[in-house]
Amino acid sequence: MLHDWLIPDWPAPATVRALCTTRSGGVSTGPYESLNLGDHVGDAPPAVQANRRVLQQALQARPVFLQQIHGWQIATLDAQTLDRTPADGCMTSNTGVVCTIMVADCLPVLLTNRQGTAVAAAHAGWRGLAGEGGRGVLESTIESFRALAHTGTWGSASEIIAWLGPCIGPEQFEVGPEVKAAFETHDPQAAACFRPRAGGKWLADLAGLARRRLQALGITSIHGNDGSAPWCTVSNSSRFFSHRRDTVALGGSGRLAACIWLA
Repeated sequence: MLHDWLIPDWPAPATVRALCTTRSGGVSTGPYESLNLGDHVGDAPPAVQANRRVLQQALQARPVFLQQIHGWQIATLDAQTLDRTPADGCMTSNTGVVCTIMVADCLPVLLTNRQGTAVAAAHAGWRGLAGEGGRGVLESTIESFRALAHTGTWGSASEIIAWLGPCIGPEQFEVGPEVKAAFETHDPQAAACFRPRAGGKWLADLAGLARRRLQALGITSIHGNDGSAPWCTVSNSSRFFSHRRDTVALGGSGRLAACIWLA
């Protein structure tokens, strides 16, 4: 694979391909250097188009770039699905189309089943992850998987495999009490994913919160981001984009892409 892109280390079947880009490999400059894949962040459109061609060439399939809205709507992708379809999660059982999530601090979650017959991706910022009434983007994604169970594509939660990509780490994600409350209202034990800071603020473990949600759904095969420093988008400026780190300091931030598809 190109450059230093991340390839998930997980027990996915041979029919499944997955990766997460880093900053390297593209042509963008300034705060978007170099492989910015977001066309909505202020980067020059020709540079974004060139970067997306680099990604598509590496994938040998078409990435579908959603219009992510920090919600929990799920799109089912096929060859006709257009870019900028409004959703924060997507899934497919078709080859030739790539479930693609763009991030720059939020958590990308990639999913497949042990049979390797379908794949999915979710954009888990704190709002989408918390959702409403305990139902957020991960619950919606898994619900969509189970809607296919009658075809034999998905069975029990024990057949689902998850990979968590890079995101803002637990030493950097300072939030207000409303964020903590949004998770604790549904799951009081989510308090374990928050540490107090001065001024009534909290440090939140976004990847840890996602793991809790997946485990509550019965998913036990969870891989990737463990909350350690190498996964933190804020702390690793040479490798990852970070909206929180760069937007105020540099005037903008690019976007990484986490991708999963069927070969």
